[in-house]
Amino acid sequence: MGRLLLLLLISPYLYSLLISTVALPTKDYHQLRPGAPFKIALFADLHFGEAESTDWGPLQDVNSTRVMCSVLDDENPDFVIYLGDVITANNIAIRNASLYWDQAVSPTRAKGIPWASVFGNHDDAAFEWPIEWFSAPGIPKIHCPVANSSCSGEEDCSFKGTQRLELMKNEIELNALSYSQFGPKELWPSVSNYVLQVFSSENPKSPVAFLYFLDSGGGSYPEVISSAQAEWFRKKAVEINPDSRVPEIIFWHIPSRAYKKVAPLFGIHKPCVGSINKEKVATQEAETGIMKLLVERASAKAVFVGHNHGLDWCCPYEKLWLCFARHTGYGGYGNWDRGARIVEITQQPFSIKSWIRMEDGSVHSEIVLSPFINRNKSM
Repeated sequence: MGRLLLLLLISPYLYSLLISTVALPTKDYHQLRPGAPFKIALFADLHFGEAESTDWGPLQDVNSTRVMCSVLDDENPDFVIYLGDVITANNIAIRNASLYWDQAVSPTRAKGIPWASVFGNHDDAAFEWPIEWFSAPGIPKIHCPVANSSCSGEEDCSFKGTQRLELMKNEIELNALSYSQFGPKELWPSVSNYVLQVFSSENPKSPVAFLYFLDSGGGSYPEVISSAQAEWFRKKAVEINPDSRVPEIIFWHIPSRAYKKVAPLFGIHKPCVGSINKEKVATQEAETGIMKLLVERASAKAVFVGHNHGLDWCCPYEKLWLCFARHTGYGGYGNWDRGARIVEITQQPFSIKSWIRMEDGSVHSEIVLSPFINRNKSM
């Protein structure tokens, strides 16, 4: 088993970024635009497969695909992160929900862009039987989504769910561009816990940034980042970044309770930046230590989550930023305009910038997340 390397040109001097991890087959170098920073698009809460037995449900997936294609065309990112609730498993009446998962990643795959994913609370939720199915005209015919899919799965049509491990297994095995991982077995059933390292080709032994992915639970088990996950993060950070010299960016789905502490009360005012603040923060069920670890690490720069469709702000918490993505999918609750948060890493000098790209092509909520500036001082 070799190292997984992805060559991404990012500067006028032909610097490059390499995303590296271990225990996956070696992948070919993939050259991208010279002269640009490393750009990541976050696709959050797509909810593919929602209300699949209705006329309007499948149309939502068509619209969600349109949003992703629009963002990919406008931003041409180097990497994509699927930030949880890729599917609405509790509405999917087939055993292999990977068929819908595969549809969700298809726009990114079609453009040859690598990606990684984390799980949300709907991705392996148990199937919920609609009460109307128990009256005329009864249970509808099961439809297996096979068009434009790399999964077959026709024989798997049944009223059974698909667990996290199977979803991840299918994504990894069927997609050469997927950088997702199962994560340590000792953390299962929490699956999507892993780290990717961003390197410069001029000095491949010196990482530019670490991208951490954590499974915030929900669906088949409680909505929480456990103390075991926090300890895994601590040990991994000490192992690969002992002096906290390399910046760390963290991604999970359900907001931690710290998000509620910094949430704007009315509207969005400085130091927070965003455009919608239309609901209360729906947090994890408990706080077991991950935020304490992040606050204590000078290298931790920002956390990005989804889950709340009516929130898209970034707010400072101690010396790091807590950010929501933007509701990308037409599935799920809410009628707010769709879009995607963009995260841009520049190497020299190091910076992390972010903004939101909307389906209609407009851009708003631009912010510099690193270097950190205490904007409270001027208020």
